[in-house]
Amino acid sequence: PFFRGSGLPRPSTSRKEGPPVARTQIQSVTPGGPAHQAGVRPGETLVAINGHPIVDVLDYKYYSYDPDLTLTLRTEAGERTVELSKDVGEDLGLEFATYLMDRARSCANHCVFCFVDQMPKGMRDTLYFKDDDARLSFLMGNYITLTNLSRRELQRICDLHISPINISVHATDPVVRRLLLGNQRRGGECLEHMRTFAQAGIVMNCQIVACPGLNDGAVLQQSMEELAALYPQVKSVSVVPVGLTRHRQGLYPLRPYTEGEAQGVVDQVEAFAAQCLAEKGSRIFWCSDEFYLQAGRALPEDDFYEEYTQLENGVGMLRLLETELKGAVMTAPEEIPPVAPFSIATGVAAAPFLGEIIDRAAAKCHTKLDYSVYPVVNHFFGETITVAGLLTGQDLLAQLKGKHLGTRVLLPQNTLRHGETVFLDDMTVEELSQGLGVPVIPVEQDGFALFETIFGV
Repeated sequence: PFFRGSGLPRPSTSRKEGPPVARTQIQSVTPGGPAHQAGVRPGETLVAINGHPIVDVLDYKYYSYDPDLTLTLRTEAGERTVELSKDVGEDLGLEFATYLMDRARSCANHCVFCFVDQMPKGMRDTLYFKDDDARLSFLMGNYITLTNLSRRELQRICDLHISPINISVHATDPVVRRLLLGNQRRGGECLEHMRTFAQAGIVMNCQIVACPGLNDGAVLQQSMEELAALYPQVKSVSVVPVGLTRHRQGLYPLRPYTEGEAQGVVDQVEAFAAQCLAEKGSRIFWCSDEFYLQAGRALPEDDFYEEYTQLENGVGMLRLLETELKGAVMTAPEEIPPVAPFSIATGVAAAPFLGEIIDRAAAKCHTKLDYSVYPVVNHFFGETITVAGLLTGQDLLAQLKGKHLGTRVLLPQNTLRHGETVFLDDMTVEELSQGLGVPVIPVEQDGFALFETIFGV
């Protein structure tokens, strides 16, 4: 819904504020965990593991992986050591003031297409924070530009073999990349760093946010060729269309792709990907679902996407949803009870596809459904934003109120803040339910979950 916007920033981890504490000071110890059983106490500071200094979460995760550990702890009385044994890879059960045991590193760039710069004023503070942190790339899957890494940090990634890393490449041509990132000092270093990572055996997944007239055409071809030369360390590359809101006053002049231009990008990427498949055994390069929808093209079949490595960038997300929905139909009971009327609200881009696959599932189950799929226009960010992941509660309420909604409204889970029930504009699911007069049910991006929610089996 089951479609996430491509080329748009992934949510960053929120930063807890409070009185300053040592970055590696232990806030809590999980009862019954390895550290608790060894006598580690809250308030102590983790100094080292097996003699290796602990600077942040990467050191902590890496050096705590082994089964036999000696922890060096600092207390008010001085330092002490604790020895413990656990399973390989088992978490110690320690909680620190922040997940990173540090503050997230902010972005040093001024990208011409930055989505954060295109947001209206008055939203929650965390939505304006631009992270560009290699640790979040490894731990959370965030994409980074590599422009704020010191030589020490680059070396540490290689030494600890931090892999995979997700990299926002956008263009390998240094001049074009400096323009795109708005960073003349370090914007052109990307390929150099990636070659260093490749030599160290680091796996990289990359993205290219395509902007008409800037990094498509010949520039895109050069980027694909130079990235393909780093295969298999460059495992996958997504090509996604730039996302533009209506809040671009004073920003670099950009425009969306036309249907014909989108077709050209899809053709170019597919042609080079086919060449890579023949020569290297993998396509490596994929356009996002959004590019296919903008081009008016049918989505490729399931096997086209290989391992679906770039799902989080909207590559193959809709096709996988259909594949999973088909799997749910195959395992469904022969008799399905009548389904109460319902409705689905999603972004404009995915709405037609969603209706088609649900109709096919109902036909195979010999079940008649009374439902509607409502494509919700994004007035908050602008009508050029057509993906579900950027819908707001106020647009949903305004456009669904008074409609035939049945007994419930299904929504994509990705319209909400991760792990919570809050939309981008801070309206809650409960408030939307009250405004519409029917329950609003978030649904995971999963065909089996969608089938179960609709059919109740």
